[in-house]
Amino acid sequence: MEIDNKTKEQIAADLRKYVDNMAGGSANKASKLLKGISNAYVSMMLSGKWGSIGDAAWRNIQKQVSGIGAEWIAVNTKATDMLNFLLTDAKAHALTLAIIGDAGTGKTFTAKRYAAENENVFLVCCNEYFNRKTFLAELLQAMGKDGGGYTVSEMMQTVVSTARKLDKVLIILDEADKLTDQVLYFFISLYNLLEGKAALVLMATDHLQKRIDKGVNLNKKGYKEIFSRIGRKFIPLPKPTKADQLGIINANGIQDELKASEIINQSEGDLRRVERLVHSNKRKAA
Repeated sequence: MEIDNKTKEQIAADLRKYVDNMAGGSANKASKLLKGISNAYVSMMLSGKWGSIGDAAWRNIQKQVSGIGAEWIAVNTKATDMLNFLLTDAKAHALTLAIIGDAGTGKTFTAKRYAAENENVFLVCCNEYFNRKTFLAELLQAMGKDGGGYTVSEMMQTVVSTARKLDKVLIILDEADKLTDQVLYFFISLYNLLEGKAALVLMATDHLQKRIDKGVNLNKKGYKEIFSRIGRKFIPLPKPTKADQLGIINANGIQDELKASEIINQSEGDLRRVERLVHSNKRKAA
């Protein structure tokens, strides 16, 4: 079904709210947080210049910003504060770190905001299906480069040459535990080629630590090199405390102590679960 102008106006209004709340009013920062939407599209939607924007793009934006979720208010926790500190320290001193934390501690959300708010920070959200070429294509896209038509070697050369031309570069590989060994070995290559020039951060659940430890113990190819380059250390993020969760719940419109307590008890410390339960309670109240 074709999207009518009234719906587009509502999506554009939701997008404006998203830009203001999540990206400090910057369309460029918002485009980095949104999946599959360019800065040009964000700017055109906000300015009402819709002629060249297809329905698929409108639906993509609608799915990401419209509805109750668009009004979600982010609140810093001990984990997000610690992660922001670690990313800033790594960026300033070209450090290589491995940061681990439970699912739902806010790692990805915090990394996305950090990448949107700081120059020369390139975030890759890793997937199991990545091969060497798709991984490098994602990294190049984060750098604002097109890797189309390049060989793997040419893509790696472009990544390295781009990083070397910039100041205080930070490359974040989120959910790095999902990478295959062949792609994970690229971490060693990036380190060797960018040592002292760029910061590299592996970020995942503790499954990454278990995998690396097992690989080291089995003397598996490349694993000792990876372990050495992260300083033979995994940095754990703290789990969300009850105070962290309560602050998020209160900030997002639930002040009732009993309801807040129920949400905390049901969430099991998972902030994604907290968000769903808050939305569920608000819908019931409506």
